[in-house]
Amino acid sequence: MENLLLKQLREALPQGMRVPSELEALYAWIEANGFYDDVGGRRRGYLYPQDRLQQSWSDDEREGGTDISFFAGEPESSDLGLSYWFYGKERELDAEIKNRLCVFASSGKDGSMCALWMDDAGETKIVHMGSGSGSTMTCVLTRNGLDFLRLLAIGYDEICWSEAFSSPPNSDEDELFVHPNEPFKQWVRERFKTTIPQTALEVATPADMDDDEPKDEFLIWIRSLWE
Repeated sequence: MENLLLKQLREALPQGMRVPSELEALYAWIEANGFYDDVGGRRRGYLYPQDRLQQSWSDDEREGGTDISFFAGEPESSDLGLSYWFYGKERELDAEIKNRLCVFASSGKDGSMCALWMDDAGETKIVHMGSGSGSTMTCVLTRNGLDFLRLLAIGYDEICWSEAFSSPPNSDEDELFVHPNEPFKQWVRERFKTTIPQTALEVATPADMDDDEPKDEFLIWIRSLWE
């Protein structure tokens, strides 16, 4: 049966961009487990059943590991979302943006996103786009697709908050306790013969959209479009 999550993402990609093989494997795992819902003809995927996650949620704790949703919007809605992110209003996207960027996940309830980005050499990379009103992390998120999955498996509540990256999940006793997503962690270990990091800084190098002298290549590209 056709993988609808992957089909929708491929249809949204700019020409010349590819889906990392690890993301393809993740989408296959999501659909095989039924961790998705369909609304208005569009599919959204998750790392944990959303009904069980919501039922487990209390003032102090919840199940499910990292809360993230995977999707590919229709072109009109995707362009509208990007126009507000880049310009703060609805306007026609520059071709440079449309040809090199494709949002594929919601990384935080504040409106932060993960996207596929084609760098200057034509290589597809996974990047993070902070909402600006909450998270301001804007950067190449991980070195490759496998490290992106390893980051998700660590088990932070959300992956949009770089200030949490130097410590393991649940280090702050005053914050919501997030139980690890053991089935997902096991799948990552076994499918890719890898290990799960203790902290995000083992696989991620965050940068902030307000950095005075950015060194991150994605943030430098973003700044060039804002000038």
